Amino acid sequence: MDARAAARHIEQELLILVRHREQTALRGTRGGNLLDRSAYVLLGRLEAQGPMSIPDLVEAFGLAPSTFTRQTSALLRKGLVERMLDPEGGVARKYRVTEEGSKRLAEQREHIVSGVADVVADWSPERLRRFIEDLRQFNTDIERLTGHPWPRP
Repeated sequence: MDARAAARHIEQELLILVRHREQTALRGTRGGNLLDRSAYVLLGRLEAQGPMSIPDLVEAFGLAPSTFTRQTSALLRKGLVERMLDPEGGVARKYRVTEEGSKRLAEQREHIVSGVADVVADWSPERLRRFIEDLRQFNTDIERLTGHPWPRP
């Protein structure tokens, strides 16, 4: 099978995976504190990397500044991020996750992790290791091609 034929199969499986993820998210976390996908990703990036300015976010994700202005404004209104002076003395304000933002992110992450754990509960340790390695390689290859790596521990 060549890369193009494999890509058709991968695309279909990714589509189905996203569908499952969205259906699971609809069940949400307790109390209906569900973060939308963009809020979850943005909070996750701020948690992984630390405070970031709008230009930092544009560079990290490769999206328009207006996208992050809109998203950070919504997160500010909900009390999930706060603006702060650049600790390195730069002019741009940076955004960091608030205690409430961390709490909501952790709740939603736990909900997702529990769901994935249920799916892979019967997998062997070797199969789990292989799947994680392959998924990480797939993501790092995307990051290499796009120039937008995700910070990993």
